[in-house]
Amino acid sequence: MREITHGDHLIQLERMRFSNCYLVREDDGLTLVDTSIPRSAGDILKAAGRVGGGPIRRILATHCHNDHVGSLDAVKERLPDAEVAMSAREAELMRGEVSRHPGEPEDGRLRGFVFHEQKTVPDRLLSDGDMVGSLRTVWAPGHTPGHLAFLDTRDGTLIAGDAYLSIGNVFVTSEVTLRFPLPALFGMWHAGTSNETARKLRALEPSRLATGHGRVVEDPVPAMDHALAQVGSAS
Repeated sequence: MREITHGDHLIQLERMRFSNCYLVREDDGLTLVDTSIPRSAGDILKAAGRVGGGPIRRILATHCHNDHVGSLDAVKERLPDAEVAMSAREAELMRGEVSRHPGEPEDGRLRGFVFHEQKTVPDRLLSDGDMVGSLRTVWAPGHTPGHLAFLDTRDGTLIAGDAYLSIGNVFVTSEVTLRFPLPALFGMWHAGTSNETARKLRALEPSRLATGHGRVVEDPVPAMDHALAQVGSAS
């Protein structure tokens, strides 16, 4: 697992040049955002020890696909005092409850096989605007029904999960791209909602974009605008 520091607070943990999770430095220690694919717990904890900044105090989940919470149980087992937080909707999906909620789009595709059931029960359920340390929770559904993003209020870094991806160029996850088509073809819950969320996140004018897959992008707004134009022309 490779560690890449971006600015004063963000450390990207890159697994197999494919899956990202992130450490965020806070005054009291570290916040871990996502836990990557299964069998990553040891590498995550070793990386946290190498980068310094204290223990992992909090574990956040952007969403509960296998490549984002695959090592949640293993990390929590080794860090029993760390607070685990996610949206209530994703907590349901992580328990295997994949039925549609009232008010959700009828054409949303809830595919149980892409969600990863875990034994861990979240300590905290997050809603839009909730603060976790310096991170503001942003409700960001589309890729999944309860997807969250996190905005660092200190420097404008946006941890976007899979609302945007950055393998090659930045693109909205609803776009089917040759370089990484799987999220749009097999992991997408609802493309229209995903595009609305992408516009909402762009309106935050982040200074840095950290995605679930791909590079961290500095000054990402022009790239986000281009990505939105692509899904706009396709809709």
